[in-house]
Amino acid sequence: MAHRKAGGTARNLRDSNPKYLGTKLYDGQTAQSGSIIIRQRGTRILAGKNVRVGVDHTLYADKSGIVKFTTKRKMKFDGTTTLKKVVNVI
Repeated sequence: MAHRKAGGTARNLRDSNPKYLGTKLYDGQTAQSGSIIIRQRGTRILAGKNVRVGVDHTLYADKSGIVKFTTKRKMKFDGTTTLKKVVNVI
């Protein structure tokens, strides 16, 4: 015979590790070549001049300079336009 009553499984005790997404360098800050500007899921913010896109959509500086954020009009496939943020290193 069992000496202890069978316990139920705990469903809510699992949690994933933090991913530390977001903007790492803001407008006007200096960026070295290769430094990460934004970590993101998907291309929410687009890459501009001297900015490259990593495999996980991370935006990083191609050359050293000053970070500048601008907006750009993008046309979707259905003809509607939206404003997208663009990161440049000048």
